[in-house]
Amino acid sequence: MDFSLNEEQQMFRDMFRSFAQKEIAKAAEHTDKNEQVPPELLSKAAEQGMLGALVPDTLGGAALDPISYALLMEEIGRACLSTAAVIACHTSLATQAVLDFGSEEQKERWLPALASGDVMGAFAQSEPDAGSDTRTLTTRAQRTDSGYVLNGVKTWVMNAGIAGLFVVVASSTPRANGRGLSVFLVEKDTPGLKLGQRELTLGLRGASVHTVYLDNVHVPEANRLGAEGDGQTIAASVLDHFRLAMAAAGLGLGVAAVEAGVKFAAERVQFGGPIANKQAIQNYIADSSAQVEALRYLVYHTAWEAEHGGHLSSGALYAKLFAAQATRFVTDRMVQVHGGYGYIEDYPIARMYRNARALDLLGGTGEMMRVGIACNLFKSQQLEIAP
Repeated sequence: MDFSLNEEQQMFRDMFRSFAQKEIAKAAEHTDKNEQVPPELLSKAAEQGMLGALVPDTLGGAALDPISYALLMEEIGRACLSTAAVIACHTSLATQAVLDFGSEEQKERWLPALASGDVMGAFAQSEPDAGSDTRTLTTRAQRTDSGYVLNGVKTWVMNAGIAGLFVVVASSTPRANGRGLSVFLVEKDTPGLKLGQRELTLGLRGASVHTVYLDNVHVPEANRLGAEGDGQTIAASVLDHFRLAMAAAGLGLGVAAVEAGVKFAAERVQFGGPIANKQAIQNYIADSSAQVEALRYLVYHTAWEAEHGGHLSSGALYAKLFAAQATRFVTDRMVQVHGGYGYIEDYPIARMYRNARALDLLGGTGEMMRVGIACNLFKSQQLEIAP
């Protein structure tokens, strides 16, 4: 099993790193304080092919392989996790849904616009009383002669404030116990689609998260993604891709946090010398670096399996769960290395600490990752595990 990067992947990594450090990292503080990724930064990312990372080159995309895409998300996460979340939502959730489940007509209509950044994508599944439990989704898609009418409320919709296309999961079959879900492509200007308040989040402040209201939203049948009733399969598939993307972004965050800790420890003088001479500080940094390297191989291995036709779901669960644990551990330790300075916003480690906490929530909580892992493990015993 060879995890070495080929020449093309090394070229991509260097290109991603150069852009992320020159453009995204420099805007990270602005993104956090102004609570949005600068539109001009997203335009530059689109010009670099980052918004169309997964789209075939015939439709204007970069057609990255899974490992190269993981490298892209790692470098963006290293520069700014908010920006990584915005781009991952656009690529791994919205674009991936159209790419994997769209008709040829839907792909030709939407993928070039998504790849160019002319249209940003959002994914709307969660509801006020239905997060991970899709069996209790109440947003209704009622059939009509011309298509469907959607009614309901969606919460925690990332990119809602900048999206031109919403991928909406709704119940098309009443009382189907979560198995009657369908997915619809809804344009932002569709009458009846309204944005609610912008959520004020602890971290990832650059990500635009809103409640979305669907009030008699008419959607033509041509805008249904996949077959009626395929919603559960579509949502589960794109969430696996998103989980791996955010695990890779978390890897980048961990790298940045350790780098910040090493730099501070080498420069901060106490008791007659750099605090890097203190064994306690060395232990914090060594333990944190070990966590980051363990996460690196888990992310790369999962991407390698995906590239070689493996089933993504199991690896994505492990990667997402461990990424959340590792980044919380690492950023906490690096705040401690910074001492009191780590608790003020003048130092980037404070932002990293806040952002890391979101990784245990995005794309499913750590508890749900554990349920999924347990389900896979107990299949051999013919036991069906439920939350």
